[in-house]
Amino acid sequence: MSHEFEHLFPPGTLSALVRRWIDADIPYFDIGGYVVGDKPEVAHVLGKSPGVLAGVPFANAVFKEMGVSVEWLKREGDPITKEEAAKKAPVAVVKGSARKLLLAERTVLNIISRASGVATRARGVVTAAKTSTGWNGMVAGSRKTTPGFALVEKHALLVGGAATHRMNLSQMVMLKDNHVWSHGSITGAVKAAKAAAGFSAKIEVECQNLDNAREAALAGADVVMLDNFTPGELKRAAAAFKSEFPHVVVEASGGITEANIASYAVDNVDVVSMGCLTHGYACLDFSMKIQRPAAK
Repeated sequence: MSHEFEHLFPPGTLSALVRRWIDADIPYFDIGGYVVGDKPEVAHVLGKSPGVLAGVPFANAVFKEMGVSVEWLKREGDPITKEEAAKKAPVAVVKGSARKLLLAERTVLNIISRASGVATRARGVVTAAKTSTGWNGMVAGSRKTTPGFALVEKHALLVGGAATHRMNLSQMVMLKDNHVWSHGSITGAVKAAKAAAGFSAKIEVECQNLDNAREAALAGADVVMLDNFTPGELKRAAAAFKSEFPHVVVEASGGITEANIASYAVDNVDVVSMGCLTHGYACLDFSMKIQRPAAK
């Protein structure tokens, strides 16, 4: 279940990450914190956009670093409905000193607004791919992430039901057109990659046509990406390729959107990857409000 993805992070990873973010946000004096002091306060995190809540482990790490407590009223992966968003529904209750609540505020909101945007986009695309076609493959993100924020965006993909693809250049070998052109051939590039990677990493080759895909498979590639094919071309090429190489994973990529993904999520295609999941998402709107004192 999505709320268990927090167990993916080794101890200390999130605290070190959020410490850098906090230090960047507050490099010197905190004048606003001086104004409010350490008076105990209660604040609510309010969801003001419909979508999927994500980024909770990172928000928790910020709150922990600031020494305040948080109770989530929604779990990560839960939807915020249009009706809830219209009412600015509370998604969390935070308690602690006023200055520390406000120190955490913007960093937390920046995290969950962006993470929830990725998760919402991923949930919508996965739903569009599977409900309209009955397709059993995977929708994946790409490495088109924000420098310094990629871990959050990759985590949010999982919350939204998508696959992360490779996390970084060291996780899987992807030989793109530039690698092939620079090396000289698909076969030579795959063999060179296998000599360095051994058995511990998969090798994927970006292919512009069916002949490229066949050459990559014969050279030992584990995954072939059929890049920038039309839906009709993809369906024909994937069927022909799988008849020869049923053990090789077929990925489709290029020009795929939520509106047309059903045309690409077809038989013999195992993965559909989309860069827009992590570079074209709309942020969700959240705010954090300290509980106002009752009128006398």
